[in-house]
Amino acid sequence: MQTLMHDMLVPGANRFLGNLDKILDKAAAFAQRKEIDPSVLLNARLAPDMFAFTRQVQIACDMAARGVARLSGTDVPSFPDTETSLPELKARIAKALAFVNSVPAAKYAGAETREIVVPSRRGEQKFDGVGYLRDFVLPNLHFHLTAAYAILRHNGVELGKGDYLGG
Repeated sequence: MQTLMHDMLVPGANRFLGNLDKILDKAAAFAQRKEIDPSVLLNARLAPDMFAFTRQVQIACDMAARGVARLSGTDVPSFPDTETSLPELKARIAKALAFVNSVPAAKYAGAETREIVVPSRRGEQKFDGVGYLRDFVLPNLHFHLTAAYAILRHNGVELGKGDYLGG
């Protein structure tokens, strides 16, 4: 089943983080065309109590990379949250994808039953591998990708469903 766990996470992470990378290109072109400081987009949010666009991208990258690490039994990578520009966010996506693709499928052996412990503000969350992937990684990955998409769309960047889903 190791291939299944790998195949449930890695191709999707590549597809959707790759699509996010292209969305960032559209955001940069939009900002340039409209003569908007890109920091306006980077700091935008849909509601006062939600994370800004930059943080949404960072968390999406972390979800993919940490998911791979925990399911494959490898060290969880640390990506400092220091991005302040669209090019830096693109580099963050590239780093996350490089890590995601660096772990061979064979490392996922036993992943479906591996105990996964995730620290959080509410205390430790414990999962088996299947539950972690199904109930934590994939929903969180798509939540933050969707939030990033919605923030840009709300601010006028010309995006559609095809940009999120890809070709």
